[in-house]
Amino acid sequence: MSLERTILNGYESSYYTDSANSKAEYPALQGEEVADVCVIGAGYTGLSAALHLAEKGYSVALLESEKVGWGASGRNGGQVAPGHNMSHQDLIGKVGRQAADSLWNMSLESVDLVKELITRHQIQCDLKQGILHVAAKPGHVAEMRETVAYKQDVLGYDKIEFVPDAEVQAMLGTERYFGGEYWKEGAHLHPLNYVLGLAEAAVKAGVRIFENSRVTEYSTGKNAQVQTAAGIVKAKFILLACNGYLGKLEPRVAGKIMPINNFILATEPLPEELCRRINRDDVAVADSKFVINYFKLSGDNRLLWGGGENYSSKFPADIGSFVRKYMLDFYPELKDLRLDYGWGGTLAITLNRMPHFDRVDDNLFVAQGYSGHGVALATLGGKLMAEAISGTAEKFDTFAKVPTPTFPGGTLLRYPGLVAGMLYYSIRDRLS
Repeated sequence: MSLERTILNGYESSYYTDSANSKAEYPALQGEEVADVCVIGAGYTGLSAALHLAEKGYSVALLESEKVGWGASGRNGGQVAPGHNMSHQDLIGKVGRQAADSLWNMSLESVDLVKELITRHQIQCDLKQGILHVAAKPGHVAEMRETVAYKQDVLGYDKIEFVPDAEVQAMLGTERYFGGEYWKEGAHLHPLNYVLGLAEAAVKAGVRIFENSRVTEYSTGKNAQVQTAAGIVKAKFILLACNGYLGKLEPRVAGKIMPINNFILATEPLPEELCRRINRDDVAVADSKFVINYFKLSGDNRLLWGGGENYSSKFPADIGSFVRKYMLDFYPELKDLRLDYGWGGTLAITLNRMPHFDRVDDNLFVAQGYSGHGVALATLGGKLMAEAISGTAEKFDTFAKVPTPTFPGGTLLRYPGLVAGMLYYSIRDRLS
């Protein structure tokens, strides 16, 4: 097993690719295809949209520049969490109480949707229950207690509870974390096996998937078409589901998102006693740092730890060592564990950390910028685009009403501004 970046069957090496259930391959686009809808991007958004459209009777061609799940959908921490990065109170100020309530309810729907798809399509992806959001500093505990009370008392949500310091420390075997909020209905999974399962379900429903088919350009309007190096798709609708890999394909929405890189390591399999000591209840954990740490146990008892970011086109030379220091900040006793894998991926964030949904032209839709909530919200985003195309756009439009600021300077100057901002927050993370 190597910690160097290598390519295996079209995927960058990771624990996920080595434990993938499916080795399915799909052809590259050659010549002309005709479809009701052309979806660009075979991650959670694109596959969910394609699957739901096919189930509604639409013909769908899905184009992927690399492999199914090659991007963030096949590389992330696998947490399936309710809620949004923007508080319900702040959303009320942006869109009003009715829309804020709808957005909250749709976050719950997104988690239920992931579970329903896994059950209905019998996707084997190590699905487990429970997410624990913990305070990395004592000063963060009071706010967590307040947010739990707000969800219980104002939103009437009883599937979350506040966990005091002592219980968090008993659950996680460390005194370096403090109080937290426990999402009982939250879940975690093997993200690549989930996305591969969605692809299999989509194909069974009639979707035509084309891998290694990078889109070079497209046109909308009455005679919409999507062009690759070797083929063309003529369609009535186009869905952009590229997220952090959008690049310059659609300048009108590119400035709404910022691609950033996040990194994960996987240790050797751990003995059961150690698993129970550092994660007694086998939950997924995320902390309250701005550049968060998150971790969970894999199906074969490896510790998967995510930590650290960068904002360039390059990954660290040794990703395992890069992430290891974040793990040891909280579990120094794990210093002798062997690291079997280290990998990274690119996700897209927005300035307000809310997803960006938009109808760019009459027949061009986009959903992107999930800002760390992609497993659940991207799955829902695909479903909502399918509903909008089929004539039920209310939920899609509710997301679209949330203002999504363009990064200052657009795509040209967004990186310097983001790096300066992230430096400020990283310094604040280190202060007690």
